[in-house]
Amino acid sequence: MNQKIHKNSSPRIKVIQKIYGSLMNPDVEIEYPKNQYRKYIKDVVSGTLERTDLIEKTIIKHLDKDIDLKKTDKLLKIILFSAVFEFLFKHNTPKNVIISEYVKASEFFLEKAQISYLNAILDKLSKSIRNS
Repeated sequence: MNQKIHKNSSPRIKVIQKIYGSLMNPDVEIEYPKNQYRKYIKDVVSGTLERTDLIEKTIIKHLDKDIDLKKTDKLLKIILFSAVFEFLFKHNTPKNVIISEYVKASEFFLEKAQISYLNAILDKLSKSIRNS
């Protein structure tokens, strides 16, 4: 599967990488090199990291029976949290675009079963967050 062009141009892959890097190295400042999506990437990364508690409460409120965040894979959790941030704060982005972009980006980080699970969870969350 040769997706090198997509890999370098997907802002959501960069978001996932930046958040992961920040969680692994909390003392290192996150750098945002010049890029056409720089502002978007910075908004989502800093917004997700700053609002982790709110995002976690939102996920638990809507999915308390569907997911155990303490047992959830770190990368899956990062993808989930950044997508929920977008559902909550990026109202101009349609929920279906957010879901499909994160599912596409997750192909670089997750197993097929995890991607299916992510898709189902994001679909359920988007309906309850955006319709409430």
